[in-house]
Amino acid sequence: MTRYQHLATLLAQRIEQGLYRSGERLPSVRSLSVEHGVSISTVQQAYHLLEEKQLITPQPRSGYFVASRKATPPVPALTRPAQRPVEITQWDAVLELLNSRLEDDVLQLGSGTPDLTQPTLKPLWKSLGRLAQKQDLRILNYDTLYGVAALREQVARLTIDSGCQLTADEIVITTGCHEALSVSIRAVCQPGDIIAVESPTFHGIMQTLRGFGIRAIEIPTDSVTGISLEALELAFEQWPIKAVVVVPNCNNPLGFIMPEARKRALLTLAQRFDAAIVEDDVYGELAWDYPRPVTVKSMDMDGRVLLCSSFSKTLAPGLRVGWVAPGRYRDRVIHMKYIVTGSTATQTQLAVAEFIQQGHYLPHLRRMRHTYQRNYETFSCLVRHYFPCGICVSRPQGGFLMWIELPEAFDAVRLNRELRESHIQIAVGSLFSASGKYRNCLRLNFSSSVDEKTERAVAILGGAVERAMAACLETPALPLP
Repeated sequence: MTRYQHLATLLAQRIEQGLYRSGERLPSVRSLSVEHGVSISTVQQAYHLLEEKQLITPQPRSGYFVASRKATPPVPALTRPAQRPVEITQWDAVLELLNSRLEDDVLQLGSGTPDLTQPTLKPLWKSLGRLAQKQDLRILNYDTLYGVAALREQVARLTIDSGCQLTADEIVITTGCHEALSVSIRAVCQPGDIIAVESPTFHGIMQTLRGFGIRAIEIPTDSVTGISLEALELAFEQWPIKAVVVVPNCNNPLGFIMPEARKRALLTLAQRFDAAIVEDDVYGELAWDYPRPVTVKSMDMDGRVLLCSSFSKTLAPGLRVGWVAPGRYRDRVIHMKYIVTGSTATQTQLAVAEFIQQGHYLPHLRRMRHTYQRNYETFSCLVRHYFPCGICVSRPQGGFLMWIELPEAFDAVRLNRELRESHIQIAVGSLFSASGKYRNCLRLNFSSSVDEKTERAVAILGGAVERAMAACLETPALPLP
């Protein structure tokens, strides 16, 4: 962290703690320079950074002042889904979101796509091009079902940071994390079985269960600590649950990191009821604090955890390179992979392996963690500024997704249709529920740096939310029968 970033962080903390109040004049550039023993230009850079984050405002010939701010919204409360197995719906809405991703005139505020413009991705482009120019026949041929050996070795090495001690032979390369989840679920369940999931959870998990004829039981989930272990235990006692699917690190869509003690308790619970755990760690390497959080897999001694991840969120989704460490279910996973796709495309596997081996991956990760954390700070300021009071907002600890909960009567589906007229797309909360719950919620993406176009979109979104909330309040309640 540079000197001006350190000073900006210190000043931001003082503002958050109320040492500098809303509308109050901040110390002069010269006085801060003397107080902290830094140059005047360092202070100016720090103030400019705080201005970008909308924490302060300059006034000509008067100095800098703390910006007028609304109170920080509370985090969403523990969710309360219907705790019984349900058939999964919402496919049409998911398909609509997926089909809109490549519409050039639509600003995607709800997608799960990372920032693809960073210069640290240039070596990856070169690797892809070099493999093609060499006319390496490997890129036109099948590889094994397990995946390119060089990539599996690099993945095994990367998992050390998450607390795992895996070998290349314990890794299976897949066509993205979606396939890793798909073959893992098929390996541990049959049609008609029941799987426990967080609520809300990633819509891809829901639709995978739907396609396989598996019912989901949604478990209450806290936006800070994760899935309710008490509710999960009760569900285990009532239903023959075969597996639990969780996203414990930088959760999609809530953004939390499940505390390590609760991860260990989750594993103990699964052991007690002899259930598998399918762990989605696709955002885990994007945790803003280092070292990154450990996985449930790192605590697994009997092979019941199937750890799934990919390079779709850390590098680029178009690579379609994911992986799974399936533990005791390795043979079943390989068979399911053969049935679904066969071997994964070779060129991108080789390029990613080279990118990691040449030392480009970890610097890229460091840059993206910093970028997404900075984007979140700016984006959350915009939400506070443009959205009305009466909302709850998640506090992500990594990744680039934010969850907003609006009053119960709010209809985000109708809001999304209205926003399409302004060429703006959000992810409606009901996509993340088996039964269409969370219609009053939405997921936003802050992977891209906030520019004038993005701020305008957030302003339009906030205004639409405010009008819709006002209409909800004006609508008279129906008389009781």
